[in-house]
Amino acid sequence: MKSEFVHLHNHSDYSLLDGAQTVQTLVNTIDDLNMDSVALTEHGNLFSVIPYYKSAKKAGVKPIIGCEVYVAVGSRFDKKTTAEGGWGNNHLVLLAQNYTGYQNLMKLVTLGYLEGFYYRPRIDIDLLKEHSEGIICLSGCLKGEIPEKMIKGDWDGAKKAALRFSEIFDDRFYLEVQNHGIPEEIQNIENMKKLSHELNLPMVCTNDAHYAKHEHWEAHDVHICLGTGKDRDDPNRLRYATPEFYFKTQDQMFHMFKDVQGAIENTRKIADSIDLEIPMGDYHLPNFPIPNDAENSNPDHYLKSLCVKGVQNIYGDYTPELETRLNHELNVIKKMGFAGYFLITADFVKYAKDNMIPVGPGRGSAAGSLVSYSLGITTVDPIRHKLLFERFLNPDRISMPDIDIDFCIERRGEVIDYIKNQYGENSVTQIITFGKMKARQVVRDVGRVLGYSFGETDKLAKMIPTTLNITLEEALDQSPELLAASKGEFKELLDYSKVLEGMNRHASIHAAGVVIAPGELTDYVPLYKSTQGDITSQYDMKGLEELGLLKLDFLGLRNLTVIDNAIKLIKDGGNDIDIENIPFDDQSVYKLFTKGLTIGVFQFESSGMREFLKKLKPTAIEDLIAMNALYRPGPMNNIDDFIKRKHGKKEIQYLHPSMENILEETYGIIVYQEQVMQIANEIAGFSLAEADIMRRAMGKKIKKLMDELKVKFIDGAQKKNNIQPETAKQIYELIEKFAEYGFNKSHSTAYAYVAYQTAWLKTHYPAEFMSANLTSEMSNIDRVVILINECRKMKIDVNPPDVNVSSIDFRPVNNNTISFGLNAIKNVGTKALEQIIESRHDKKKYKSIFDFTANVALKTVNKKVLESLIMSGAMDSLEGNRAQKFNEIEVALRYGQSEQDAKSKNQVDLFGGSAGSTSNQSMIPTLSEIEEWPESKMLENEKEVLGMYISGHPLLKYADDLEEHSNFDFTEKINPRNQDKVRIGGAISDLKLHFDKKNNQMAFFKLDCLGGQAEILVFSSVFSKYKDLVKNDSVVFVKGKKTDETDFSDLKLIAEEIVTVEKAKEIYSKNINIKIDLNNANLDIVKISKLAKDHKGKCGLMFHTSGENGRMQRIIAHNIKVSSSKSFLNEVRGICGKKNVWISE
Repeated sequence: MKSEFVHLHNHSDYSLLDGAQTVQTLVNTIDDLNMDSVALTEHGNLFSVIPYYKSAKKAGVKPIIGCEVYVAVGSRFDKKTTAEGGWGNNHLVLLAQNYTGYQNLMKLVTLGYLEGFYYRPRIDIDLLKEHSEGIICLSGCLKGEIPEKMIKGDWDGAKKAALRFSEIFDDRFYLEVQNHGIPEEIQNIENMKKLSHELNLPMVCTNDAHYAKHEHWEAHDVHICLGTGKDRDDPNRLRYATPEFYFKTQDQMFHMFKDVQGAIENTRKIADSIDLEIPMGDYHLPNFPIPNDAENSNPDHYLKSLCVKGVQNIYGDYTPELETRLNHELNVIKKMGFAGYFLITADFVKYAKDNMIPVGPGRGSAAGSLVSYSLGITTVDPIRHKLLFERFLNPDRISMPDIDIDFCIERRGEVIDYIKNQYGENSVTQIITFGKMKARQVVRDVGRVLGYSFGETDKLAKMIPTTLNITLEEALDQSPELLAASKGEFKELLDYSKVLEGMNRHASIHAAGVVIAPGELTDYVPLYKSTQGDITSQYDMKGLEELGLLKLDFLGLRNLTVIDNAIKLIKDGGNDIDIENIPFDDQSVYKLFTKGLTIGVFQFESSGMREFLKKLKPTAIEDLIAMNALYRPGPMNNIDDFIKRKHGKKEIQYLHPSMENILEETYGIIVYQEQVMQIANEIAGFSLAEADIMRRAMGKKIKKLMDELKVKFIDGAQKKNNIQPETAKQIYELIEKFAEYGFNKSHSTAYAYVAYQTAWLKTHYPAEFMSANLTSEMSNIDRVVILINECRKMKIDVNPPDVNVSSIDFRPVNNNTISFGLNAIKNVGTKALEQIIESRHDKKKYKSIFDFTANVALKTVNKKVLESLIMSGAMDSLEGNRAQKFNEIEVALRYGQSEQDAKSKNQVDLFGGSAGSTSNQSMIPTLSEIEEWPESKMLENEKEVLGMYISGHPLLKYADDLEEHSNFDFTEKINPRNQDKVRIGGAISDLKLHFDKKNNQMAFFKLDCLGGQAEILVFSSVFSKYKDLVKNDSVVFVKGKKTDETDFSDLKLIAEEIVTVEKAKEIYSKNINIKIDLNNANLDIVKISKLAKDHKGKCGLMFHTSGENGRMQRIIAHNIKVSSSKSFLNEVRGICGKKNVWISE
């Protein structure tokens, strides 16, 4: 049933921070109000068009596409404020009446950003005249030109404006009225009635809805404050005058506007006049420029010629098997009309490789294509690895191929520039993405607006568990603390947060996406320009896909940059390597995986993965491909089974012999989606295209389709292989179970290649590889610390930073030494470092801080840079201690400036200045006599600018106690396997609080010890006992059980007891134990006895000796108590040996 009234002026959360409702909420609200149509008119943009259009269509609501545009007072090119201090724009509502109008609207909104942006994206009258066809125009709210002029008493000006708009939009211009209870609006209704009568212009009423329900007005008010960066209590902030900007019912609108002739009826008239379908489902691919010298200008023929040539080059032969596979793929590509797509992709990948820009071996299902392999798009052999083309392109399910390409993160921009040059600036752009207000973010944002302190909102936000994409409702269920806060003083804050959660917060550039149109982009999509000047589409990745535009993912993969930089460092050292042709059967590389020494190795770094690798002991690339696929939630449960089968500890069984060939490489376990497809193909006679549809149905749990396919599978298995229905049913159920978790083998294979390459470099060129890795992670101090610790384990020294020696990046000095990269020091930019190193080439070495400032460009090497260099220890090779140099920074900068001024003055004189002037070199200042900083301050400063300690460690002051009471040695490659309980001491870091299934709080943290680092898991029962001690930087002892076979590089404990370092002595020093050999003639028992008497204390003394049968015996000295002091222990150890004296509880 048609409603009599239609809302024509509304906003969603795509009117960034000025619309407190999602598109779905808006559509649902209209549906609830029994209205059959609604317009969405964001502020100056069309961000919401595609999600809104689809959502409305799905709900059976007619979508009206519009925009509340900003019209410049004069020209859009005039960028200055008005005499009254305003931004020089008025509002106007435009609605697309048909597809031409929609295209004009896209052009207008694009030009608003690209040409007219001044505080807001502004268009002007000239643009409206040029792009008015197919657009209905409403005069806007009180900020519209006509209402604004009438309220200011400029009746003639208002009339002139109304006539101008009615000429531009012939028979499509309406005088808009609103009533939110604002006095000026009541006055405006009367003014508009009069104007309507005088000029014979129709009127229409709207309600400018910014939120769905009346009770959301306060949340919207908070939303406005977020957008304007103001506190809610700020008296001068922007605020909506009344709480009436919500979706009103038809009755409410009728009641308000019954006296305004035609105002209600015209909303219906406008809605009925709109006839707009946005075409979706067609593809709009750009034409690839086929070279003039090509034998055939047909894209399919040209593609085939390139592929045949590629296959012959790679395989050296064009066998019937290869020909059949290639022709099959090319026929599918031809049928789907995607030849141009492959030619475009192959072209820019070739450009990258020709220009030495590192490209990944492949990504996603594209690696399953022989066409991709032959064109050089991928470097993974699909024949060798049994990869399936249908997993990538299915002729029965026509959808745009998705070739994502990994490039070196530092040079991916060059490839994008190439594409812009190739297809035209106006046809290529990057893609927008919208940041949403997630649970923690929204709590912090709302808290700030409501005036809570940073500390209060931070504490509240940290009550929300760190689970990925957790919602506030889920957090309230899991966190008793948060629930209590939501019922107490933070009720208001959390209530508003729940309304605003999940809404769009800001627009930014998609990290990888690029869109190419076959002509002007603005014929298909509006464009946006950020305040930084970046141009993107206004529709996101999903929207562009719906429109059928070609989108490409150019991903920056850091590991490709690491590989490339490592190869360059290896070349600098005199060796040339071809990373694409390294042998994949190098057992020394697999040994690295087997030992779990994979920090820095792509995809295999996590501690859990390293544990599995130690058990798996991989021996071939297939093992790495499988681990890559298995190590994720779901299939992870099959890893132990996989390992047992590999090592022959569990029998491998197949439900049918024909499954053996398919599952042999994964020891009878279904790991890959491709295996699911192959089983359906081999056993039940499905075509690979049908098998892919079955795989998707299983993965997405499409019950109806799965039931149909089950019948077909059982029938097919009987027909093709004479398999009994019961066995066929078991096979189907087996693949059904695994299909849900199966992973894309093509993707896993491509990434296993990158993993192997990084591991090969780490095995054969460790210093170069670790240098490249450290350089790539310089901006991430936590990662630098992890990698430097890894270097220590690899017996590679990382020298401290030094302005006289270090480079910008980390560099190998020799096979077991790396020079620290100066760029890893905080606050020291690349430009400053280039200056320092350039000046050093001329000077060879800086002698003092004054010599340094006299020779570097002080524009870039400023006070902040000097402070950081001194604090990090990078200037330790210069005269004086750190405190002295830090104290003289101002003096050194003044001296350096005067020296440089004098030098430039002399140069001017020499080349035509006054004769006879000489340099008046100022006296070089001297350092004041100042004591060095205390060690604690030096270490604190190092940690601040480097993220780690270089010259010492704050735990050193506890070293005696930490060493004495810890029973685990990080330097030992093998600690006792039977060691029941481990006790270690160190400082807590990286503390993360979680909730278990029963909603009890538990903790994970790292314990930084003097010899290494341990990962600690504290279950809720233990955490509740010791939670006051579990804080970052607390120095504690943790006693507990190892989680599994821990080797020297990883210690993981489940905590049972946590004790402060101060209390440790009292708790753990119950007995001094001495192991003695009574047959040792040199053992001086009398001396030990005398030492014991001289060091009386509270500890028992216990001797351990071998009895006649070889078993250890304990002899307790009942008549004496001794001290656990360092001096006593050292002297006894001097007699008996260090390992034979220890303290116990």
